[in-house]
Formats: sequence, structure tokens, C-alpha cells
Amino acid sequence: MKWVREDFLGDSVETAKKLIGAVLVHRSPDGITAGRIVECEAYGGIWRGHEDDGAHAFKGLTPRTRVIFGEGGHAYLYLIYGMYTCLNVVCGHEGEGTSVLLRALEPLDGIDLMKERRHTDKMKLLASGPGRLTQAMGLNKSFYGTDLTGDTLWIESRNDGPYPVKRSKRINIDYARYGKSFPWRFTLEGSPFITKK
Repeated sequence: MKWVREDFLGDSVETAKKLIGAVLVHRSPDGITAGRIVECEAYGGIWRGHEDDGAHAFKGLTPRTRVIFGEGGHAYLYLIYGMYTCLNVVCGHEGEGTSVLLRALEPLDGIDLMKERRHTDKMKLLASGPGRLTQAMGLNKSFYGTDLTGDTLWIESRNDGPYPVKRSKRINIDYARYGKSFPWRFTLEGSPFITKK
């Protein structure tokens, strides 16, 4: 069942937990690709009295972060290292500035197309990591602001669980004084497709 707007309106931690086991789908001219979300991180909000200084929204509204401060259910994409695109699911209500970074997928549909896009036959390397994930799914910065309740890029639940969720600290944000300690990384326990850290 495809997610509707209300499914995206919880806070980032609640939404991140719910995203584990859900499926990201992209319908492109090349075909449909889909993968089960097995790793993600919540951003924005407060934990133990500290604002999330690891979130892009921490410094406020800018042209780059505009979509994060909008209504939940839209895509926030940005470049890291000047070359890799990351996909975030905006959540919460307008003005809250919260999102969930998708870090890894278990490939489900359109696997041959994913292999072609990633130039590899290794299943574990197709969508394990934020940059690999967007490459495999055929996503780039042009998807910034895409409505995730539409017919091009969406999230759906397939009800083929259960999905035991493991919680840990977020990774690769040592620049954040407080945020590096937030236990807001969520993974599908036992999945071989999560990033190794």
C-alpha cells in the first residue's frame, strides 16, 4: 500500500522507525526499481535537551534547506563530496525542519537495471550506502522537492514483515557536537545490506 501524506507527518524518529521495512519505488523511463529500506537516520528535533546540530536544518531556512521546512512527504536531495547524491524523506509538519536520510536498501525489483546503473553485479554493493542507493535507483538532484505521494517516486508498505529494528548512534557526523551522540540510526536487524560501521 502506497504511503499517503499522513504517513509522513510524524517526527523524524517515529518516521525513521516506520521506514524500516518499507519499500522505495522509482518509476523511470528505463523501468521500475524498488528496494526495501534497511537503514536510515533521523535528523532534526531535540534529544535530551539538545537541538540536532547534525541536521542540515539546524542553521535555519536557506535555499538549500527550503524543502525540509515544508510539509512531510517530499524528497530532499543534496550532494556530498561534490559527487554523491543523498536522498532524505521530509517528515513532520511545515516549519519543523525534520527529515530521514535513507542509507541502504535491499534490492527487490529492477535489479538488472540497478546493476547497469551501478556497473556491478554484487548485490550487497548495489544500494548499501546513501550514494550507491541513489545511483541504483536512478535519482539525482533534479528530484529535489519531488512529492513522495505521486506516481514517479514513492514509498509503500508490502506487509511481508516482521521487521525487527535495531537502534544505534548515527555515523559519519563527527562535526556535530551533540548530534554525533544521538541514537537515531535505525537498521533492519540481521540485514546483509546495511552499511558496515
